[in-house]
Order: sequence, then C-alpha cells, then structure tokens
Amino acid sequence: MGSYLVVMDGTEEARIALRYAARQAALSGGAVDMLAVVTPQEFVQWGAVQEAMEEEARLRAEAMLLEAADSIVEEAGLRPSVIVKHGEPVKTVAELLKERGDITALVLATGESGPGPLVSHFSGAAAGGLPCPLIIVPAKLRDEALARAT
Repeated sequence: MGSYLVVMDGTEEARIALRYAARQAALSGGAVDMLAVVTPQEFVQWGAVQEAMEEEARLRAEAMLLEAADSIVEEAGLRPSVIVKHGEPVKTVAELLKERGDITALVLATGESGPGPLVSHFSGAAAGGLPCPLIIVPAKLRDEALARAT
C-alpha cells in the first residue's frame, strides 16, 4: 500500500487530517507521510541573518512534525515519515505529488471558517490534474465521527 500525505502546519485542522490519515493507513496497511513546508523568509540584507531565520523555521517545523508523529504512534501504532521542504506550500505539495508515485491520497482538512489556500487550490481547477485522490476532512469532525468515517 502507499502513503497518505498530510500537510502539517501546526493547526488543529492539520491534526484532524493527520488522525484521519493515520486511521485509514492502519486499516489499509498503508503509511503516513507528514509534510511541513517552510516558506521563504522576507529578504534580509544580511545573508547570514536570513540563513539563521530559515534554519530556525526549519527546526520549528521538524519539532512540530516529531510531536505530531509521537501522537500518531500512540493512537494508531504507525510511525509516520517526516518531510520538511522549503518553498511555497501549493507549489511544494504539487511537486511532491508529481515526484512520488506511491502516494495513496492527499489528506487535507478545512478550517472552521472555511477552506484554506491548499484546500481551495487542490479542490479547484487543480483537482483534475492530481495524481491521487484528494480527501478533505471537515474541521468539526471529532473522535466519534472520525471513528465512523474510517
């Protein structure tokens, strides 16, 4: 089986998408890949300062992913893989989907106030060109509803 790709950004919506993906992967014998995208920093005149800022952002992203991975190990018995990429989120996710032929589905969650930029992009005009299914998990989906959905 392939991997369920979840884009993690530290929000509750991302954690809900991760829990859904982990349950699906556990049921199907698949895996979970967690992706954090470190967006480029505003241009700083001194290169060393900019590099330090980007390194700090990368370390924060890794720490967030490792914390989320630990919770999934406890809940679903899966050890997700951790991917940190640098770039613009939509472009980075699209490139990763093209590079990897083993992704079963892209799993995203909506925010309570509506879809974010990734959901809007990948469920819009880009949906027809995706190399895998797109699963959109409602932000209000909680434990009991999540269990029924998987």
